[in-house]
Amino acid sequence: MSTKNDAGVTCGHLSHRKSLKERSRWQSEQIDGVIRELSRIRSEMLKKEAAYAEHFGDLLTVTNTDIPGRPAGYNNQGKLLTGPSIGCTLPEIFKDVQMGHRILFDDGKIAGVVVKTTETHLVAEITRAQEQGDHLRSDKGINLPDTELHLPALTAKDIEDLEFVARHADIVNYSFVRRKEDLDLLAQELRRLNRTDIGIVLKIENRQAFDNLPILLAMALRSPASGVMIARGDLAVECGWERLAEVQEEILWMCEAAHMPVIWATQVLEGLAKRGLPSRAEISDAAMGARAECVMLNKGPNIIGTVRCLRDILSRMHVHQMKKRAMFRRLKMVDGLFLDQPTEN
Repeated sequence: MSTKNDAGVTCGHLSHRKSLKERSRWQSEQIDGVIRELSRIRSEMLKKEAAYAEHFGDLLTVTNTDIPGRPAGYNNQGKLLTGPSIGCTLPEIFKDVQMGHRILFDDGKIAGVVVKTTETHLVAEITRAQEQGDHLRSDKGINLPDTELHLPALTAKDIEDLEFVARHADIVNYSFVRRKEDLDLLAQELRRLNRTDIGIVLKIENRQAFDNLPILLAMALRSPASGVMIARGDLAVECGWERLAEVQEEILWMCEAAHMPVIWATQVLEGLAKRGLPSRAEISDAAMGARAECVMLNKGPNIIGTVRCLRDILSRMHVHQMKKRAMFRRLKMVDGLFLDQPTEN
């Protein structure tokens, strides 16, 4: 971690899925701050490495039980006997989902429409997948952009995890916050743990949170320290890919008006971190992150070089852009451009 600090890392993000061994290692690392993330809706399958191919037109069953996911079953003649199924980590969603609602998996890579609902399961017809089929692996996110979910942002597992947060973290990353009641619940739990001083980051990643952003910001300002993360992966899935550019701009404007710091997140310089070479689009996206107070990177084998690259990009861009305002810095490239021009009589 000291190498990462030297490269420019100022804060670390600890997912709720980290093992106890990984949590203990983070406790001993020297880093300025630790952000702890709470839960989200995820798919559950038999094994961590399990991967089921989904094709256009397939019927996928999503259950509210602990029964492990299973692939489709066929007889010796290749006739389908049983369709594929997966479990869902939040069974409370089944009372809100209705027929015709969209359901998306793995950041929208696989999409479907709900064609049947019961108290214990739903059936979705796959409407988007690669021609050769897409692999749906375990522990992938599930999005329901058309469904108004009436469930608390804090699950029983989150409340259990808050014990660890209270002891070790500087900031709690509130995943899938939707309404002001969610913030009331978190404040109540933090008072119980005697950690009202802890920072709160609102992770804006669904349509309800975006629609309720003004009241969420007003509520968050009651905390001693607060901020907003623009979680553009789920946000794009929930609001539509074509609207993401506009939505993230509106969030930046709203947060600047409220003097609320922003974290620019999701796949920033991912190609550089994972493969050692960024795309031109990734460089432009990282430069856009200069309008936020913080930019979050995901892990990868080239993460140290990625941190250094990001720090260089941001240091250059800060003289051109301050939040949403252009600085109109003097351009050195035009210095002396007219010195050798002949004067007019």
